[in-house]
Amino acid sequence: MQMDFPPGLYIVATPIGNLGDVSARAAAILAAADIVAVEDSRVTAKLLRHLGLHKKMRAYHDHSGERDRGELLAAAGQGVVALVSDAGTPLISDPGYKLVRAAHAAGVLVTSAPGPSAAIMALSISGLPTDRFLFAGFLPTKDKAKADMLAELSDLRATLIFYESGPRLGRTLGVMAKLLGEAREGAVARELTKRHEEVATGTLAGLAERYAEGAPKGEIVLLVGPPLETADAASEEQVEAALLEALDRLPTSKAAGEVARRFGRDRKALYALATELKARS
Repeated sequence: MQMDFPPGLYIVATPIGNLGDVSARAAAILAAADIVAVEDSRVTAKLLRHLGLHKKMRAYHDHSGERDRGELLAAAGQGVVALVSDAGTPLISDPGYKLVRAAHAAGVLVTSAPGPSAAIMALSISGLPTDRFLFAGFLPTKDKAKADMLAELSDLRATLIFYESGPRLGRTLGVMAKLLGEAREGAVARELTKRHEEVATGTLAGLAERYAEGAPKGEIVLLVGPPLETADAASEEQVEAALLEALDRLPTSKAAGEVARRFGRDRKALYALATELKARS
């Protein structure tokens, strides 16, 4: 693909596992780049070899300072600078935030070649609600800080998305089951787009038991569904109000399913109620 790109900073999403996922536009930007800013040159070199490219790479990571940013911005003012991460969309739990802010402040063009994101892929195949979600990155390693963060997020009516490592997964799921509720839905997605891709779903308690003994390999996305509300704890008025709110955002079937999961109610009964509510309006 032959394309002309004006000088600027290009945020280029790269494959999260399968090199076949690189987009044609991402490949064209990398081909046109005067400099490719990378986390790890060894990782990016594999992608460049796959594309048949030989490019000047410059390290840009969490430890890069103002001098590094200044030199990259100077280059972006004169030519094409492509910022990539080791995998997925840059700036999503990866360095780059300060560079993008500095580029805007300096009047340098900032644009993107969007593409793969492990968080979004995992959400799309998890079976958990997708209408509202929060990406929270990596949880703290220390137990108290982890518990504090989970407490802060516990009542948020959205699917929560985290990145986690294999050795910490079982312990993290155990803490989640204790603090967020054993019956709360969750999903563990790992090795996405690779040969051994796996998505495990179930309750937090069940997932904690599954991963208690052995640490799974590969990159892991951990998802937690919205909090459950018991039927006894909610009045009919509350359920009906939640259903009306959901109907403003979703088709009838999806609205009934969301409220059924939230309150532990029968989906078919809520679908009938939703149909009746729509007929009244």
